[in-house]
Amino acid sequence: MAVGFWQRLDQLGRNMLPFSVTVMAMLLSMMPLPLPGYSMVTPPLVLMSLFYWVIHRPDLLRPLVVFALGIFYDLIAGTLLGVSSMSLILAYWLLITQRRFFLGRSFVMLWIGFAVVSIGAGAVQWIVYALTEARLLDARPVLVQWLLGVALFPLPTYLFQRLHRAYLS
Repeated sequence: MAVGFWQRLDQLGRNMLPFSVTVMAMLLSMMPLPLPGYSMVTPPLVLMSLFYWVIHRPDLLRPLVVFALGIFYDLIAGTLLGVSSMSLILAYWLLITQRRFFLGRSFVMLWIGFAVVSIGAGAVQWIVYALTEARLLDARPVLVQWLLGVALFPLPTYLFQRLHRAYLS
Protein backbone atom coordinates (compact mmCIF):
# COMPACT_ATOMS: atom_id res chain seq x y z
CA MET A 1 0.00 0.00 0.00
CA ALA A 2 2.79 2.44 0.85
CA VAL A 3 4.58 1.73 -2.41
CA GLY A 4 1.43 2.56 -4.38
CA PHE A 5 1.06 5.86 -2.54
CA TRP A 6 4.65 6.89 -3.24
CA GLN A 7 4.36 5.86 -6.88
CA ARG A 8 1.20 7.93 -7.30
CA LEU A 9 2.84 10.89 -5.57
CA ASP A 10 5.87 10.57 -7.85
CA GLN A 11 3.63 10.41 -10.92
CA LEU A 12 1.65 13.45 -9.75
CA GLY A 13 4.87 15.41 -9.33
CA ARG A 14 6.04 14.39 -12.79
CA ASN A 15 2.68 15.29 -14.33
CA MET A 16 2.85 18.74 -12.75
CA LEU A 17 6.21 19.43 -14.42
CA PRO A 18 4.81 21.55 -17.32
CA PHE A 19 2.71 23.63 -14.92
CA SER A 20 5.60 24.07 -12.48
CA VAL A 21 8.05 25.00 -15.22
CA THR A 22 5.60 27.53 -16.64
CA VAL A 23 5.07 29.13 -13.23
CA MET A 24 8.83 29.29 -12.72
CA ALA A 25 9.19 30.88 -16.17
CA MET A 26 6.52 33.40 -15.21
CA LEU A 27 8.29 34.33 -12.00
CA LEU A 28 11.64 34.51 -13.76
CA SER A 29 10.23 36.84 -16.39
CA MET A 30 8.99 39.15 -13.64
CA MET A 31 12.33 39.34 -11.89
CA PRO A 32 13.48 42.94 -12.13
CA LEU A 33 16.79 43.54 -13.83
CA PRO A 34 18.68 46.82 -13.57
CA LEU A 35 18.34 47.57 -17.26
CA PRO A 36 16.53 50.68 -18.49
CA GLY A 37 13.21 49.80 -20.06
CA TYR A 38 13.58 46.07 -19.37
CA SER A 39 10.15 45.80 -17.78
CA MET A 40 8.56 46.85 -21.08
CA VAL A 41 10.36 44.21 -23.15
CA THR A 42 10.81 41.15 -20.95
CA PRO A 43 11.18 37.98 -22.99
CA PRO A 44 7.96 35.96 -23.29
CA LEU A 45 9.16 33.00 -21.20
CA VAL A 46 5.62 31.92 -20.37
CA LEU A 47 4.77 31.74 -24.06
CA MET A 48 7.96 29.76 -24.72
CA SER A 49 7.00 27.26 -22.05
CA LEU A 50 3.45 27.06 -23.33
CA PHE A 51 4.72 26.54 -26.88
CA TYR A 52 6.97 23.66 -25.87
CA TRP A 53 4.57 21.84 -23.57
CA VAL A 54 1.47 22.15 -25.75
CA ILE A 55 3.33 20.62 -28.67
CA HIS A 56 5.05 17.86 -26.71
CA ARG A 57 2.70 17.10 -23.80
CA PRO A 58 -0.69 18.78 -24.23
CA ASP A 59 -2.26 16.23 -21.89
CA LEU A 60 -0.38 17.82 -18.98
CA LEU A 61 -1.23 21.46 -19.72
CA ARG A 62 -4.97 21.86 -20.23
CA PRO A 63 -6.82 25.01 -21.35
CA LEU A 64 -8.24 25.72 -17.89
CA VAL A 65 -4.71 25.59 -16.44
CA VAL A 66 -3.47 27.92 -19.18
CA PHE A 67 -6.33 30.34 -18.44
CA ALA A 68 -5.52 30.26 -14.71
CA LEU A 69 -1.84 30.88 -15.46
CA GLY A 70 -2.80 33.93 -17.52
CA ILE A 71 -4.97 35.31 -14.72
CA PHE A 72 -2.19 34.68 -12.22
CA TYR A 73 0.28 36.43 -14.50
CA ASP A 74 -1.98 39.47 -14.82
CA LEU A 75 -2.51 39.62 -11.07
CA ILE A 76 1.14 39.55 -10.11
CA ALA A 77 2.23 41.79 -13.01
CA GLY A 78 -0.47 44.34 -12.30
CA THR A 79 -1.65 44.37 -15.90
CA LEU A 80 -5.18 44.46 -17.26
CA LEU A 81 -6.93 41.34 -15.95
CA GLY A 82 -7.63 38.78 -18.66
CA VAL A 83 -5.31 40.06 -21.39
CA SER A 84 -2.62 37.46 -20.76
CA SER A 85 -5.25 34.74 -20.41
CA MET A 86 -6.75 35.70 -23.73
CA SER A 87 -3.44 35.71 -25.58
CA LEU A 88 -2.31 32.46 -23.95
CA ILE A 89 -5.61 30.70 -24.72
CA LEU A 90 -5.48 31.90 -28.33
CA ALA A 91 -1.88 30.64 -28.59
CA TYR A 92 -2.95 27.35 -26.98
CA TRP A 93 -5.79 26.94 -29.48
CA LEU A 94 -3.51 27.68 -32.42
CA LEU A 95 -0.84 25.28 -31.17
CA ILE A 96 -3.24 22.47 -30.36
CA THR A 97 -4.79 22.69 -33.83
CA GLN A 98 -1.36 22.72 -35.51
CA ARG A 99 0.30 20.23 -33.17
CA ARG A 100 0.49 17.46 -35.77
CA PHE A 101 2.34 19.81 -38.09
CA PHE A 102 5.00 20.62 -35.48
CA LEU A 103 5.57 17.10 -34.17
CA GLY A 104 8.63 15.52 -35.70
CA ARG A 105 9.76 18.73 -37.42
CA SER A 106 13.21 20.19 -37.16
CA PHE A 107 14.11 22.70 -34.51
CA VAL A 108 14.23 25.45 -37.13
CA MET A 109 10.55 24.82 -37.95
CA LEU A 110 9.69 25.01 -34.25
CA TRP A 111 11.64 28.25 -34.01
CA ILE A 112 9.77 29.73 -36.97
CA GLY A 113 6.50 28.52 -35.46
CA PHE A 114 7.33 30.21 -32.18
CA ALA A 115 8.18 33.43 -34.02
CA VAL A 116 4.74 33.39 -35.68
CA VAL A 117 2.85 32.54 -32.48
CA SER A 118 4.85 35.07 -30.50
CA ILE A 119 4.21 37.98 -32.86
CA GLY A 120 0.52 37.03 -32.90
CA ALA A 121 0.30 36.99 -29.10
CA GLY A 122 2.13 40.31 -28.90
CA ALA A 123 -0.18 41.82 -31.51
CA VAL A 124 -3.27 40.65 -29.62
CA GLN A 125 -2.03 42.22 -26.41
CA TRP A 126 -1.02 45.42 -28.20
CA ILE A 127 -4.48 45.70 -29.83
CA VAL A 128 -6.29 45.13 -26.53
CA TYR A 129 -4.18 47.74 -24.74
CA ALA A 130 -4.63 50.20 -27.61
CA LEU A 131 -8.41 49.70 -27.46
CA THR A 132 -8.50 50.21 -23.68
CA GLU A 133 -6.39 53.36 -24.00
CA ALA A 134 -8.48 54.51 -26.98
CA ARG A 135 -5.37 55.59 -28.83
CA LEU A 136 -2.64 54.12 -30.98
CA LEU A 137 0.22 52.90 -28.81
CA ASP A 138 3.90 52.66 -29.69
CA ALA A 139 4.57 49.22 -31.20
CA ARG A 140 8.34 49.30 -30.65
CA PRO A 141 8.25 47.58 -27.22
CA VAL A 142 6.19 44.75 -28.70
CA LEU A 143 8.65 44.34 -31.56
CA VAL A 144 11.67 44.42 -29.25
CA GLN A 145 10.01 41.88 -26.96
CA TRP A 146 9.31 39.69 -29.97
CA LEU A 147 12.89 39.92 -31.23
CA LEU A 148 14.24 39.18 -27.77
CA GLY A 149 11.94 36.19 -27.41
CA VAL A 150 12.86 34.78 -30.81
CA ALA A 151 16.56 35.28 -30.11
CA LEU A 152 16.37 33.58 -26.70
CA PHE A 153 14.02 30.76 -27.76
CA PRO A 154 16.71 28.05 -28.14
CA LEU A 155 17.95 28.27 -24.55
CA PRO A 156 14.65 27.73 -22.68
CA THR A 157 13.62 25.13 -25.24
CA TYR A 158 16.82 23.21 -24.60
CA LEU A 159 16.11 23.32 -20.85
CA PHE A 160 12.48 22.22 -21.37
CA GLN A 161 13.66 19.35 -23.55
CA ARG A 162 16.17 18.20 -20.91
CA LEU A 163 13.48 18.29 -18.21
CA HIS A 164 11.05 16.48 -20.49
CA ARG A 165 13.51 13.68 -21.20
CA ALA A 166 14.63 13.39 -17.59
CA TYR A 167 11.23 13.30 -15.91
CA LEU A 168 8.55 12.50 -18.47
CA SER A 169 10.16 9.93 -20.77
